[in-house]
Amino acid sequence: MARDTTTAGQAATVTELSLLSARVQLSTTVSDVGVLIDGQLSMADHVASLCRSFFFSCATSIVRSSLTDDSAKTLVHAFVSSRLDYCNSVLYSVSGWLLRKLQTVQNAAARVVTPSRKLDHITPVLNELHWLPMTACAVQAGADCFQVLPWPGTAYSYLTDDCVLVSSVAGRRPLRSADTRTLYVPRTRTAIGARDFAVAGPRVWNSLPPELRMLNCRPTVCTVENF
Repeated sequence: MARDTTTAGQAATVTELSLLSARVQLSTTVSDVGVLIDGQLSMADHVASLCRSFFFSCATSIVRSSLTDDSAKTLVHAFVSSRLDYCNSVLYSVSGWLLRKLQTVQNAAARVVTPSRKLDHITPVLNELHWLPMTACAVQAGADCFQVLPWPGTAYSYLTDDCVLVSSVAGRRPLRSADTRTLYVPRTRTAIGARDFAVAGPRVWNSLPPELRMLNCRPTVCTVENF
């Protein structure tokens, strides 16, 4: 049984559910394998949580002079980079201001690891550390897709079933794209729908150079954050 609060002229708002003898309070945010998901799928709460976790690295910067370079890298990777890299495919096509917040966190973490100054340009620092900027997290969706297709039987069916070669779609065989291992991209009418793996994965895969899509053997692909 659901309990709601209603006032005149307003829609009902459900606040809790009654299951047998228990009352379950509804929440605007839920945690799934460590990822905070809000009702609008904006990922704003998840990004805010990642930014809060960066406070540890701020404490690390205070004692940075007492740490070796390897120790500083280990601490930052353990408490900052690992969290930025974890499940970053869910950040595909999110708002740019959320990615900029995460980029600020990554830039500050890079300055803790390296002896760079606050006003130094950050791009050479990130290149030196081999860190991809957060705006490149969309590449992760393509890397995931790159590990799945076109090699059937190498991943779970709920992933491979969402990625269909254009050559296997009726009426698409005469197209030139059918000969370049292009994936079929389903149509979507919403921005949230475009973030679905069934749409985002094939779209990023199709953006890869043809020579990569045409490989005859399954390459060894690492997650992009390890490149």
